[in-house]
Amino acid sequence: GLVIDGRTLNVIFQGGLEEKFLALTKHCRSVLCCRSTPLQKSMVVKLVRRQLKVMTLSIGDGANDVSMIQAADVGIGISGQEGMQAVMASDFAIARFKHLKKLLLVHGHWCYARLAKMVIYFFYKNVSYVSLLFWYQFFCGFSGSTMIDYWQMIFFNLFFTSMPPLLFGVLDRDVSAETLLGLPELYKNGQ
Repeated sequence: GLVIDGRTLNVIFQGGLEEKFLALTKHCRSVLCCRSTPLQKSMVVKLVRRQLKVMTLSIGDGANDVSMIQAADVGIGISGQEGMQAVMASDFAIARFKHLKKLLLVHGHWCYARLAKMVIYFFYKNVSYVSLLFWYQFFCGFSGSTMIDYWQMIFFNLFFTSMPPLLFGVLDRDVSAETLLGLPELYKNGQ
């Protein structure tokens, strides 16, 4: 692990030592920045995003973490004693830090799996609808007439194909929450 304070971060950013700092942090399992300003926190997140080209997640609980949360790809705010500024600026809000594990491992996995299935469903639905119109044009001699009433065409996505996405969004859980918490490596399964 690496523990670095605000004064050292100031020397790194002003001295042009960002590449050496990143080379050092690549060898660490965790990096802790303490006693740093809100600007330094956001600069570290932007540096990691820009140089390493990775997705970043920032977690904060106060007003001093807002710039860091906004600089990250995903921001998580913890509602606490320091106010609600971090929660208001974040993508996700949790009440306690201990809920982070369930947010990432359980709800993150379920959301990833649901989105992947919904993309497949989206392509299937649109290909079937467009192929129906395409093959009808051979039947009618490419006259441009449609075999479906305009009201049915308008409400196709709204009424006729809205039930599967709603059911997937509410009910689909490929693995139970207990299994996902017990086996964190399942999070990488869909990737």
